[in-house]
Amino acid sequence: MTTQTTADARIDRPTDDVVLFDMDGVILEGHGTDSIVHSRALDDVLQAREMEIEDDLRPALETYEYTDAFVSACETLEVDPAAFYTEREHRSVKRSVERLAAGSRGLCPDADALDRLSDHVTIGLVSNNYDPTVEFVVDHFRLDAFDFVRGRDLGPDGFHRRKPEPHYLNEALDALDATGGYYVGDRETDVIAAENAGLDPVFIRRDHNAETALDVEPTVEIGSLKELLSLVADPSP
Repeated sequence: MTTQTTADARIDRPTDDVVLFDMDGVILEGHGTDSIVHSRALDDVLQAREMEIEDDLRPALETYEYTDAFVSACETLEVDPAAFYTEREHRSVKRSVERLAAGSRGLCPDADALDRLSDHVTIGLVSNNYDPTVEFVVDHFRLDAFDFVRGRDLGPDGFHRRKPEPHYLNEALDALDATGGYYVGDRETDVIAAENAGLDPVFIRRDHNAETALDVEPTVEIGSLKELLSLVADPSP
């Protein structure tokens, strides 16, 4: 696959194709949720359960990932790993939403291109961030241009279905009755997930990934969401 710029990458696409977007680092400023959110969420769960843990268990239990180490730590504490992980994720959602409501992160400056883009093509938002957090971002920032919005489900199943798995991208395509289109992301996993879902990957360069070298090639690289207009806008007068 050859990477193209938006100047030469316009594709004559069927009208039932869509443009889907990642959220963190693409629409919303920042690479993702701060790790302190999960650490404090763990404290919330421990307090609610009236539990105390040894310091050597904290790194495994406060990580975002549902890992073998997380499971092992839960077994040491004699608690159900899936239930404990899901409970901690609910607390992470609460804390992440509170931080967003307080203004910890804002929209990327070029997010205003979404409204103009939606005049030409159906657009959707598909993120590895938690579904309630994604819904909050859309409501809080009034991102009304999206016809479909989806974050990952809380708990181990949602974790394992996150990108590069195409699960939620396929869900979006089904919901929008689409056969293909583009997926815009800022990580290599976004490029892989797009290809797994039969979409053309668009890789956007931001400050946090300006020097990132990819092992897979996107169809298109862009430096601003505004460049997407030349991909999908009808060139006819």
